Amino acid sequence: VQLVESGGGLVQPGGSLRLSCAASGFTFSSVPMTWVRQPPGKGLEWVSSINSGGGTTSYADSVKGRFTISRDNAKNTLYLQMDSLKPDDTALYYCARGTRWSYTRGGQGTQVTVSS
Repeated sequence: VQLVESGGGLVQPGGSLRLSCAASGFTFSSVPMTWVRQPPGKGLEWVSSINSGGGTTSYADSVKGRFTISRDNAKNTLYLQMDSLKPDDTALYYCARGTRWSYTRGGQGTQVTVSS
C-alpha cells in the first residue's frame, strides 16, 4: 500500500491550495478515504472523509464550507481543495485509507503553511 501526498506549500491567508494523494497497492475504488492533519506541536486531527464511490462526504466543523474532498477512481487519486485558508490550517496533511473512525496512513504527508 502506498499513498503519496502532494500539493502543499506556503500560501497567504485567504488563499487556496489543492492537495492530491496518489494511491497504489490496493483497490482504491473499493475503500473510503480520509484526510487528516497534524498542526505543529499537536496531535492528528481529522479533516474530511469520502466514501468509495465519492457520493458521500463529511467534514470537520473547522473546515466545513471551505474545504472540498473528492476522488477520481479512474486515476486512483484523492483530492482536497482548500479555499479561504487560515493560519490555523497550517499543518502536515496526510491522506489515509478508511473512515474517520478507523483509518491507516501510508505516506509522508504534505506541508501546508498559511502565513502572510
